[in-house]
Amino acid sequence: MLQREIQELKSRLEWGQPALTIVDVRDRHTYNHGHIMGAVPIPMEDLVNRAKTCLNQHRDIYIYGDSDEETSRAARTLQSAGFDSVCELKGGLNAWKNVGGATEGVDA
Repeated sequence: MLQREIQELKSRLEWGQPALTIVDVRDRHTYNHGHIMGAVPIPMEDLVNRAKTCLNQHRDIYIYGDSDEETSRAARTLQSAGFDSVCELKGGLNAWKNVGGATEGVDA
């Protein structure tokens, strides 16, 4: 499993590097209150079905949830479904905010 730092994602976004998708596996209510700018909401219970229809299997996917455990579980789930490059965002939204990453939502 690829481990990438939050800082790397922030740098890629700042430089406008394409070919990546950010997936937020938290519930919709939590997502609406604040998330990484541009993140796609796909709750854990719908992850495999929605990912197979909505995401490119060969694109870099950065994933985060409510906890590092949920993030790891989601990453393993996507990898088992055939996704090549799944990167866990350890620390989730709080870690993203700590490096000054852009957010959006009601409480962002």
